[in-house]
Amino acid sequence: MRKAIVSELRAAVAPPTQPPLNVIQVWEVDAPTMEKFLRDLAQEKPVRFTAQQLCSFTSNYTTMLGCGGFGKVYKGEFPNGNKIAVKVLNRSADRSAEEQFMAEVGTIGKTHHINLVRLYGFCYDPYMSALVYEYMENGSLDKYLFSKDKEIEWERLHEIAVGTAKGLAYLHEECQQRIIHYDIKPGNVLLDANFSPKVADFGLAKLSNRDATHITVTGYRGTPGYVAPEFMLKNFPITYKCDVYSFGILLFEIVGRRKNTIVGSTDSLDWFPKKVWEEYEKGELTALTEAYGIEEKDRAMAEKMSMVALWCVQDSPEDRPPMSAVVKMLEGGVEIMPPPKPFHYLFSVGVHVLPNNSGSDSTYSTSGTNSHWYKETTPIMEKYEIQMASA
Repeated sequence: MRKAIVSELRAAVAPPTQPPLNVIQVWEVDAPTMEKFLRDLAQEKPVRFTAQQLCSFTSNYTTMLGCGGFGKVYKGEFPNGNKIAVKVLNRSADRSAEEQFMAEVGTIGKTHHINLVRLYGFCYDPYMSALVYEYMENGSLDKYLFSKDKEIEWERLHEIAVGTAKGLAYLHEECQQRIIHYDIKPGNVLLDANFSPKVADFGLAKLSNRDATHITVTGYRGTPGYVAPEFMLKNFPITYKCDVYSFGILLFEIVGRRKNTIVGSTDSLDWFPKKVWEEYEKGELTALTEAYGIEEKDRAMAEKMSMVALWCVQDSPEDRPPMSAVVKMLEGGVEIMPPPKPFHYLFSVGVHVLPNNSGSDSTYSTSGTNSHWYKETTPIMEKYEIQMASA
């Protein structure tokens, strides 16, 4: 009996001398399916479109979604019905449009993540530089944070913060080459039909090797108010942690549902991150969240986001957590440790350094924190007051 079973198995796995007729028939039936699979696989990479195609997709650029110094964005649609956004870049003598084009195609064109906007393709010829993205139905996050007409419930705001953090963690820690965005802000976080966030606008982005300790950057990069202090002070190298700082500033704006910097009628400066630190230091974060109209059921979440933001905006890049740690803290699976005081450079040289590259020669140095951002706990450990040993 055993010999018979072995013989049957050998016969089953042995390659036939000639394909049976039924195998050929199956292949003929499935060939179109395989061709579609291979075609879809090829389309995972950005497609090069012609100017005529983009004109057709956008119905001759009839619906403009937005405009800025980079160019204009138009709504369009592929022949299969998929909606798209076409960004037509302004050509300039200083080649900034070409640099932005190469930055976006060279970075986001190589990535696929649920929290990163997808680049379908591009157009480049002597007369046009354009990028073709997936269409995001609900626009950018800033419209909901800074407008009284549009509001998002707190739970969804928290989900947006977590999703944005996951997108950045992917760029920094999971891509073959680390991608530094350099311009994280609410205007560059887009929301789809379900309000799921996707990081967008990679015009300033740069690839870097994972083992690189710092990046060589010429000039000021990013948007004033969101830029990390290392761009203004000579003490710290430029690393991927500049994105972490900008994300922290974004978190403050989510918590306050307002712009971080508001100039009063008497030219007094109301800077929200500084206010958050002062209230946290006094143990009155709850009162602050209440003052900003956050409901009682959401205040614990708002306080947690505030503490994460305070960690993200530490002056020294080394003291800021990586984005994977930020995700863990925001998701609530860990206990967030008390953050040290940030903004030493601002308290010493003044908030006026925020809007521009002042080239300050401040000699601020870190206070030597151990950068323990959180500790993991379990119910049993909490019950018996057992703490994990510090590394």
